Amino acid sequence: MDSVIELRAVDYGHPDAVALVARVQEEYVERYGSPDESPVEPEMFDPPEGLFLVAYVDGTPVGTGAWKRSAVRELGGTVGAEIKRMYVVPEQRGRGLSRRILTELEETAAAAGYDLLVLETGLKQPEAIGLYESAGYVLVPGFGHYCGSELSRCFGKRV
Repeated sequence: MDSVIELRAVDYGHPDAVALVARVQEEYVERYGSPDESPVEPEMFDPPEGLFLVAYVDGTPVGTGAWKRSAVRELGGTVGAEIKRMYVVPEQRGRGLSRRILTELEETAAAAGYDLLVLETGLKQPEAIGLYESAGYVLVPGFGHYCGSELSRCFGKRV
């Protein structure tokens, strides 16, 4: 029997979102030696200025993805949103969940009037870089909290 996959918009403070953000922070500590320190205000993900998704497989929360309004203007875009908090628990990777989350983020941001998506990731996350490049994202100049970090890479895509 196939698994039931559901993407649900939730508040950033939802218990499933909080638990998954804690897990991704643990992974950042493993990969980079510290958690992600970019400033996050929970309301930045409130519609219509943002969106926070939790992915569920058979009712179990297994992944997240979000977007928020961004002042970044690249690639000829006029209204930008930044992809944040992309994460799938290790035991569910390799099933296409990250791509499904990313596609939903792109579609919902475009429906909300955004024509540019940008994101920041790190060199110690090659699987994330591979996902973004395969989805049509291209390198853009650095921005945000990690701008100038040699481990940071920023990407963008018109939607």
